[in-house]
Amino acid sequence: MTLRTEFVALAHRPENTIAELCRRFGISRTTAYKWLARAQANEPLSNRSKRPHVSPQKTSPAMEERVVCLRDTFPDWGGRKLSKVLRRDDHVDVAPSTVTHILRRHGRLGSPMRAPSKPYMRFEHDAPNELWQMDFKGPVHVGRVRCDPLTVLDDHSRFNLVLGTNTDMCGNTVRQWLTEAFRRYGLPRRMNMDNGSPWGVGNGDSRHLSSFTIWLVQLGIHVSFSRPFHPQTNGKDERFHRTLDVEVLRRRTFYSMEQLRQAFDHWREIYNHVRPHEALGMETPADRYTVSPRPFPEQLPTIQYSPDDLLIRVHQRGRIRLLGHPLTVSVALYGHTIAARPRPTEDGVYDLFFNHHRLQTIDMRSVR
Repeated sequence: MTLRTEFVALAHRPENTIAELCRRFGISRTTAYKWLARAQANEPLSNRSKRPHVSPQKTSPAMEERVVCLRDTFPDWGGRKLSKVLRRDDHVDVAPSTVTHILRRHGRLGSPMRAPSKPYMRFEHDAPNELWQMDFKGPVHVGRVRCDPLTVLDDHSRFNLVLGTNTDMCGNTVRQWLTEAFRRYGLPRRMNMDNGSPWGVGNGDSRHLSSFTIWLVQLGIHVSFSRPFHPQTNGKDERFHRTLDVEVLRRRTFYSMEQLRQAFDHWREIYNHVRPHEALGMETPADRYTVSPRPFPEQLPTIQYSPDDLLIRVHQRGRIRLLGHPLTVSVALYGHTIAARPRPTEDGVYDLFFNHHRLQTIDMRSVR
């Protein structure tokens, strides 16, 4: 601006020529006469906006109001999710970048999130109910009552099957929540848990199985355990906890368990049926989930073993005898019958099974 003002002042002096001034200021004659014309019209010499006078494709005020209203309804959803909701519910195609610009103009966006240093590597099972992930969300304090919400998530669809407002982490409490889910959605093929209570410790030692895990095995469900100190094994359920924390728990203070339950039920409906999921191609979990073809049996089925199996009764403290040798399995198996299955290719080696679940391998050649 200083140079432009000086140029105009010098150009009005009779001893200076326009051509010489243009050469010294390093500008073209077109630019020089443009500045002189603006100065004669008492217009500012700064650059004019290149914004077009007419924008036929500009978003209408009504649409901007709709975007802002959606953002206020779902304050944690960004441009991609809101664009998907507009396309799905309002049949209006608004680009995610346009939605983001609208939110920024109206002060609905905070500081931009930093992109991850490494791209995400996602793994999922091919069909619903192939794997359910189960865990407890960290403690939620409702007044003086501690709540440890139980969460169960389908691996393929991210569909939330259980969001329980339980005040303890006992096996019987979890069993009640799962029984309701099994009756509604059927039985999964496998369930994965961590190594805490009440699941047991999945370190390959059958002595640490729990009565709750044994109940799942009796239902014909395969059980698996995350590696110790590796929560990413249940990564989808851990990510669900983060979303629950951001969209529900951080925004409100709950004064009763009934208030918390109503909030969970309301948000669970949004999460499963309304909220687009980026890992699902902006579909909702309900778009990809279907119930299991395996119904829940009201009575536990009878366990059938192979005719070649050696059937062994488990006594107190998990004691058994295999070919006269005392061994120990899970205390929770007391009163149950397990099978010792010889390996056809390894003489003297037996696999101990409870139903389909392999408890451990015993090499009788090394047993004293």
